[in-house]
Amino acid sequence: MSVIILALETSCDDTSAAVVADGSEILSNVISSQVEVHKKFGGVVPEIASRKHLELMNYVIEEAMAVAGLSFAELDAVAVTYGPGLVGALLVGVASAKAAAYGLGLPLVGVNHVEGHIYANFLVEPDISFPMVCLVVSGGHTDLILLKNHGSYELLGSTRDDAAGEAFDKVARTMGLGYPGGPLIDRLAREGQAEAINLPRSYLEEGSFDFSFSGVKSAVINYLHRASQHGEEVNQADLAAGFQKAVVDVLVDKTIAAADKAGVSTILLAGGVAANTQLRAELIKRAGDGSRRVICPPPILCTDNAAMVACAAYYKYLRGAFAPLTLNAVPNLKLGEEKYEGNFKGRLM
Repeated sequence: MSVIILALETSCDDTSAAVVADGSEILSNVISSQVEVHKKFGGVVPEIASRKHLELMNYVIEEAMAVAGLSFAELDAVAVTYGPGLVGALLVGVASAKAAAYGLGLPLVGVNHVEGHIYANFLVEPDISFPMVCLVVSGGHTDLILLKNHGSYELLGSTRDDAAGEAFDKVARTMGLGYPGGPLIDRLAREGQAEAINLPRSYLEEGSFDFSFSGVKSAVINYLHRASQHGEEVNQADLAAGFQKAVVDVLVDKTIAAADKAGVSTILLAGGVAANTQLRAELIKRAGDGSRRVICPPPILCTDNAAMVACAAYYKYLRGAFAPLTLNAVPNLKLGEEKYEGNFKGRLM
């Protein structure tokens, strides 16, 4: 008999609800984006995001159930992202999920947002063999993670300052391109020559799998300031291409090195920046010698969505890893931790 999970995702500015069967069959995946709301501010305004989630949550759930063609009585569990993320935004999803689980008498499954991004890959290929390395790269995260089994993670490296997606947004804003910056730079870079403007790449200490993108971001800002002071015209496409290549080179180099050191042949790509066309192409190209395999979700599953949360929740459901109805939002939640009401209930290792 199928396990059918209703999942909610409100960690940032996308309000999403999805219904997924057996962790792989997407019956519905409704996403309401707030991009147009936040575009005028050049980034996400947390308080506005929270209020929009409140306005949209019930409608998104109703649409997800209608598209799935199911009644609430046919659900087996309710899942929700409870961290990391914007605390106000998370609270809307957590409160909604707890109310649904309590009212329907169903188990509640709390999911880590980063874990959800990882499991977007299992929606594409449910039978991926362990172990594997996953690069999670988004507006708030740039992490290299070794997956040993379902629920068993080892953090190999993470960002020390700006996440890659954050750097894309800040550079795009400085260049006057708009928000969100990632897709805009990706499109503009296709028209430019990456070699025309040489920008720095930070690899940190030898053997480190951590990331730092504040240097290349500052280099772009300084380049624009110098050009403005000297009255020089900037080729925006070349600058976008140079910046994007500098970021992608570091992401790909460290991911391949991490996979080699861990002795794994499967590489997963996840997170909003995983939709970047150059990153996907370069990672697949570098792994193209036949010794490694790269799996990337389609772009719709790279951005924040509830289907990935339902997929991660399915494997927790099978382990009986349920959350209490006292579940709260944990904005700084670490991958592999179960944190309820400020108390650690164990580590999934």
